[in-house]
Amino acid sequence: MNIKIVKLDHVQICIPIGAEDEARAFYTHILGLKEIEKPDELKPNGGLWYEIGNIQLHIGVEEMTGNSKRHPAFEVKELKSIKQYLKSKGVRIKEDIQIPKVIRFSFYDPFSNRIEFLEKINE
Repeated sequence: MNIKIVKLDHVQICIPIGAEDEARAFYTHILGLKEIEKPDELKPNGGLWYEIGNIQLHIGVEEMTGNSKRHPAFEVKELKSIKQYLKSKGVRIKEDIQIPKVIRFSFYDPFSNRIEFLEKINE
């Protein structure tokens, strides 16, 4: 299968739980990035989102040990077919919380690096 990646959609980095004010002081006030509102479904998870050109920087919160939320996300075409293909190859899939106008899932490479594929839907 030829997987058609459209573009890099976002990159996620992480900060300690409760450090949003410190992150906002750096990313908004020092770097001058434009903060954007997270979808309501993801607000309980904490963190901040920023718009940088035509991609986004997601700053998640987590315990700074073990498994991380850090990942790149790529916009693709034919997401459902890609998911079935990856499953058929024995790739470990992670079901993600769905958000409006986007279908998505994550998977892990052989080294436990998380990668997200998403497809925007027109409603």
